Amino acid sequence: MPRKTTVPSQSIKVTPLALSQLHIRLEFLEKEHQSLLKQIKRKRTELKNFVEQMRSFGTEFLTKATPNFQKMAELDQEIHTLFEEIFTTRKFGKQTLKNIEAVYRNLQITGVISVKANSKHVDTELDEPFENEDTNTDFSNETSEEQHQYWQSQQPVESPSVARTDDQRKIRQTFLKLAEIFHPDKVTDSETQKYHTEIMKEINKAYQEGDLAKLLEIERSQQAGEVIDNNSEDDLTRRCRTLEQQNQILLAQYENLKQELRLTKNTPEGTMVCDSRKAAKKGIDAMAAIVETMESEINVVSGIRDFVKDFREQKITIKEFLAGPAPLHSLDEEIIEDILEQMLSELMR
Repeated sequence: MPRKTTVPSQSIKVTPLALSQLHIRLEFLEKEHQSLLKQIKRKRTELKNFVEQMRSFGTEFLTKATPNFQKMAELDQEIHTLFEEIFTTRKFGKQTLKNIEAVYRNLQITGVISVKANSKHVDTELDEPFENEDTNTDFSNETSEEQHQYWQSQQPVESPSVARTDDQRKIRQTFLKLAEIFHPDKVTDSETQKYHTEIMKEINKAYQEGDLAKLLEIERSQQAGEVIDNNSEDDLTRRCRTLEQQNQILLAQYENLKQELRLTKNTPEGTMVCDSRKAAKKGIDAMAAIVETMESEINVVSGIRDFVKDFREQKITIKEFLAGPAPLHSLDEEIIEDILEQMLSELMR
């Protein structure tokens, strides 16, 4: 009968069950950690690129549309001046005057020209829809800095004077650990001081923005992370607990970035960029379409200006004038009220 071969017991390494479980848990948390860091980096880049696109689109829009805005402003002033001259230089019967004032008012109500609330020939009806507006949010006389301060005051601001949450404390702990390592005063070599100064700028910026992901990226890139013993239950437990806490904060940071991107896309400027992207997919140059539509609007308003001018110079009768300018009849009312918004919405249908 063959003799059984036995393996010396000392050659078999038995891993305690608790330690094995910790290894599995740590591996899972590490994967989750890296995934969150990648997602945050992608979302941060997406937000940054979108903001840059907004700026670029806004700059291009202002460059191409400003001449048209100036022309519209000139036409607007001309039409108001013509009506004032009509009211002051010509005499009409009471009912005829009311009818002419109604034409003037309708041009303002429909948005063809601006509202002149201080004109005695404009009914107070134009102001009624705005009587109940909240005057506390009227920024018309405030500077951009004052507006910025107002909106900042409406947002929850993290301040050192406010009791820190657990998340803030964890971010601060990471910041302090990195600051302890890379503070320029900790070294004497000039080159190293210069290098540490640059790193500290990144560390401070990330801390001020509450950007744990960035702090952890710096930690990893500089190999400043904690060294653990994979055979130490205490080290593994501590590392798992740290990762759990960091992952929770990173998940919240990722959700905040998604929310910030959504809010940015929902601003007027963001909406225009999104719409221009959709238009581009359909082969439409949204910027060119905007400029073209504005030029069409200028032609229409120019026709209305000429119509009012002809009446002032008595080239057309009162009856013809009260029938209204022909260009006005050809316009879609929604385009009159908001030419750019309507154009963009039609492009997306």
